[in-house]
Amino acid sequence: MAQNAVEKTPLTLLGLGAMGTALARAWLAAGHQVTVWNRTPGRAAPLVAEGAVLAESAAAAVAANSLVVLCLLDEASVEEVLAGTEPAGKDLVNLTTGTPAEARARAAWASARGARCLDGGIMAVPPMIGVPASGAYVFYSGSHELFTRHRETLAVPAGTTWTGTDPGHAALHDVALLSAMYGMFAGTAHAFALIREEDIDPVAFAPLLADWLTAMAPAVHRTAERLKSGDLTGDVVSDLAMQTAGVPTFLGTAEQQGVSPELLRPYFALMRRRLAEGGGGEDLAGLIDLLRRAPGTAA
Repeated sequence: MAQNAVEKTPLTLLGLGAMGTALARAWLAAGHQVTVWNRTPGRAAPLVAEGAVLAESAAAAVAANSLVVLCLLDEASVEEVLAGTEPAGKDLVNLTTGTPAEARARAAWASARGARCLDGGIMAVPPMIGVPASGAYVFYSGSHELFTRHRETLAVPAGTTWTGTDPGHAALHDVALLSAMYGMFAGTAHAFALIREEDIDPVAFAPLLADWLTAMAPAVHRTAERLKSGDLTGDVVSDLAMQTAGVPTFLGTAEQQGVSPELLRPYFALMRRRLAEGGGGEDLAGLIDLLRRAPGTAA
């Protein structure tokens, strides 16, 4: 089959929220025949005007094409939408945000019904979809044969990054990266809160903060190397004992500035626990395994 034929594979898209609509438009713009369905049919009208085919039901939408993409609110929505469909023989690509366990369960559900399943984690916001220079990409995991078969089609709205045959690994990569993002946002919020009541222009402060975070980013590579080697003490520049000694300064500054330390205190608590266990000569990589066995981790 010619590459062009693969790129023009017809597909079904279930879910027309902001992300689903952006995906549909990217495939339509690339010349794909796209059948769409949404619980609120009115959302499909602009896409139908652009060439999409509106299915009367989710079952009809699934029946229309071999490649079926889901981009719904959550796993409960996926369960509800697929309940009355016939997935046998279909290639399901689930781009709905969920947990690794949900992705594995969905893959097992699909296999038991004669379908194949890929799970995806979208690393982008809707305006980035279909824009080659935006840096948007999607993590995929599950059936590698299915991924290979549809890779050209899946790459139309955003880049593709394969994470392995474990169906849960795309979701795990997605949540891991987003968790790091929220950690950065938490630190950024604390930093701005500290200067909020001072005669400091936040716009002038922002480049300093952004440059500092950029300078700190390579630390993730050193952390990864330590986790792989198990060496937590070699070539440590600023060990845990020294960093923990500085905690009162951070908490005292927050108190003086009238800022709650609630975003920093849990991390400082981990530092103190690791120090108490004898990890004073380590860098901060030692907190990772401590976090894995931390009590009270339930939300």
